[in-house]
Amino acid sequence: MGRMSGRSCIVTGAAQGIGRAIGEALLDEGGDVCFADIDGPAAERAAAENRDRAGEGGGNVTWSEVDVTKRDQVREMIAKTVSEFGKLDVKFNNAGINKPMNLLDVTEENWHAIMTVNGLGVLIGMQEAAKQMIAQGTGGKIINTASIASRQGFDNVAPYCASKSAVVSLTQSGARDLAKHNITVTGFAPGVVATEMWSQLDKDLMEIGASEREGQAMAEFSADILRGRVATPRDITGTTTFLAAKDSDYMTGQIVMIDGGMVLV
Repeated sequence: MGRMSGRSCIVTGAAQGIGRAIGEALLDEGGDVCFADIDGPAAERAAAENRDRAGEGGGNVTWSEVDVTKRDQVREMIAKTVSEFGKLDVKFNNAGINKPMNLLDVTEENWHAIMTVNGLGVLIGMQEAAKQMIAQGTGGKIINTASIASRQGFDNVAPYCASKSAVVSLTQSGARDLAKHNITVTGFAPGVVATEMWSQLDKDLMEIGASEREGQAMAEFSADILRGRVATPRDITGTTTFLAAKDSDYMTGQIVMIDGGMVLV
């Protein structure tokens, strides 16, 4: 039996990148996993492509289309997961967006878009997951995706940095408030990870004149990584599975850095 056997999990932003890798790693350990994403067809495809993996691990897989900023959709996602798996044990609030802009060019629209998804989306996800866990009376785990940008401000992504700092504060606040219900709230902070989001970030930075050629942004961001290379999504999942499993039951309110030694805090 795997470490996640019998545990019901939701991962948002799970159609690709880190989110999909998190879900796949949970399936490998026997978990029941809902791949949730704002791109419904992509979430459905991710679930379909992992049915064999779920069977091999001994778990089950489903999917949900969800806008994490819409409370009714988040409730529907949780209800669907509980209907199929019987309960909710682990909720990953992983969905997030970024749209680089030079600091003096940041608009109210840019600020609100990023803060709404990355900040409010995490708050709603925490609240609704906790309500389900409290109703079950079984406790649970809530795990939030922060970033190295939660620990240090970076050029051209000020709203993103602010939003990920908010994730750290929400994690700490949630840990304090939900401890009485046997719910732990933790998070992890990736650094430079080779995903579709980073590929788009590279293009966006070229568009605003912050870099001159393809791949320059990733090369410059990763130059100081002590491990000597950028991360793959699978470099992240050892930690995320640990946070979802019983191994981390005594942890709460903490953000684990998984950045190869890029930001030392």
